Amino acid sequence: MSRRYLVDTHILLWVLNADSRLSDHHRDIFLTGKDVIVSAVSVAEIAIKKSLGKVTLTGDIVDILRSNGIPILGVNELHAARLEHLPLHHRDPFDRLLIAQTQIEGLTLVSADRQFSAYDVVLA
Repeated sequence: MSRRYLVDTHILLWVLNADSRLSDHHRDIFLTGKDVIVSAVSVAEIAIKKSLGKVTLTGDIVDILRSNGIPILGVNELHAARLEHLPLHHRDPFDRLLIAQTQIEGLTLVSADRQFSAYDVVLA
């Protein structure tokens, strides 16, 4: 079974904006045809930040993802319930939901956020 990758919001933004902070390792995950997934949580976070003027992104994030063939993982009741059992290493609710989704779905999390290493997740 091939590995599936859930992309953290900042990595997605770095990819879409060709940001120099994107590591070669993370760039390769996108360029080598890996099974990449984006969470609806990241879609919501980008939409909020875009509406506040904190993120520059040309176009609608959902349209961008769909046109690039990147599936969007919705949030379900198992993801939500998992939050109760996560230690509070990370207080950002968006990131905590990504961690929950990663654990429930057996995904590899693509992130540069060092706080994620405190959780029981596989990081890329």
